[in-house]
Amino acid sequence: MTDTGKRVLVTGGAGFLGSFVVEKLRARAWVGEVRVPRSQAYDLRNEEAVICMYEDARPDVVIHLAGVVGGIGANRANPGQFFYDNLLMGIQTMHHAYLHGVEKFVAIGTVCAYPKFTPIPFNEDDLWDGYPEDTNAPYGLAKKMLLVQAQAYRRQYGFNAIYLLPVNLYGPGDHFDLEASHVIPALIRKFVEAREQGKPTVTVWGDGSPTREFLYVIDCAEAIVLATERYDGAAPVNIGAGFELSIKELVELIADLTGYEGDVIWDTSKPNGQPRRCLDTSRAKSEFGWQAETPLTEGLIRTIKWYQDNRPDRKPAKGNR
Repeated sequence: MTDTGKRVLVTGGAGFLGSFVVEKLRARAWVGEVRVPRSQAYDLRNEEAVICMYEDARPDVVIHLAGVVGGIGANRANPGQFFYDNLLMGIQTMHHAYLHGVEKFVAIGTVCAYPKFTPIPFNEDDLWDGYPEDTNAPYGLAKKMLLVQAQAYRRQYGFNAIYLLPVNLYGPGDHFDLEASHVIPALIRKFVEAREQGKPTVTVWGDGSPTREFLYVIDCAEAIVLATERYDGAAPVNIGAGFELSIKELVELIADLTGYEGDVIWDTSKPNGQPRRCLDTSRAKSEFGWQAETPLTEGLIRTIKWYQDNRPDRKPAKGNR
């Protein structure tokens, strides 16, 4: 991205990750305009709406972040919707980017695309060595098809589409709805509310044994913008923090940081999800010079503070308007 004045379209740009991507893009010298299409005006499941979006925005670059996402509970309750909506949005958005002469398309995949029993750390070459974990397979496979499409369009049409694989994200602005949120915001809310209400126990899904890797959302936003600027390869690229910890360790850490002193009850009737997750992030560092910067504890402290300051039930201090 050596030329200036580029028009960048960010689907999902008003969302959790997207808002930080947009903020970073607007600070880049090569970006002339950032357009954020809203779903009320452009339903990306509708092909006519996708066509209208491109005619209206006339982008040079597209970063496709829009999607239907959620934790294990949301994935189990809505597998058909998660598959259909994410597949349709991605396929149509990329296809019409090609038809409208977009210079570069950045597709955002998911760690859920990896096989259930991928060796640790997950290497991009392992992506096709098995079926994803059942609880989020429809979502993971829908997102995985964007890699197939990107590589097919590159071979047949010379279309510059890249594919990034972020690990689980967390940070300020995350969704804290217990029915749909991911593990970190759900735990933060549970422990904060339990502390305030004096509850002696908090119930957590599974048995605590699975391991996960968590990436601070602002670090991920920087990775996406750097890849947009510097990476033009066909191979998928992992975006992660490069560490692994158990859900039990995560629960204990968040309980401590939120000041909760009660007991944790493990509901083993609920699924654990994928046994282990940890990404090999060496390709991102070698190809476009990115690595995560925010330590987990620091990121959690910022996220907890954001939640406490922005809760819907938080009453403003006297004199505030």
